[in-house]
Amino acid sequence: MDKTAKVWETRMNSCLATLREHDDEVLDLTFNNNGKKLASASSDTTARVWDVTSDFRQLAMMKGHREEVSKVCFSPNGQHLLTSSLDRMSKLWSLENGCCIQTLDGHTDDVFSCAFSYNGDTIITASKDNTCTIWR
Repeated sequence: MDKTAKVWETRMNSCLATLREHDDEVLDLTFNNNGKKLASASSDTTARVWDVTSDFRQLAMMKGHREEVSKVCFSPNGQHLLTSSLDRMSKLWSLENGCCIQTLDGHTDDVFSCAFSYNGDTIITASKDNTCTIWR
């Protein structure tokens, strides 16, 4: 793995940007609802947020997981980022200041997926412990 993520313009088949700041492989990418921000998850234990409108400048680095970050998800209102990790936890981050505002700790094995409900008031996480947990 080359530790990068590439953003492509599919109609012209051209690379718009190469994100190089992660120190290990990139595992997941997602755009926010308006497409102006991009989040990345990596084996380097971080998630990062990028500004699509300013040449993919890095806006924030979320550091706090002890193992690789497997999934990233923006909240519907665009104010938070949700991460899941092999450290058996998910974390909710403020995009305003990049700080962790809540740790969701309850699984007994790797957490490999996370999602917000449509209105953002509920979170669901999925784990290799064969459970999905709903957080309100």
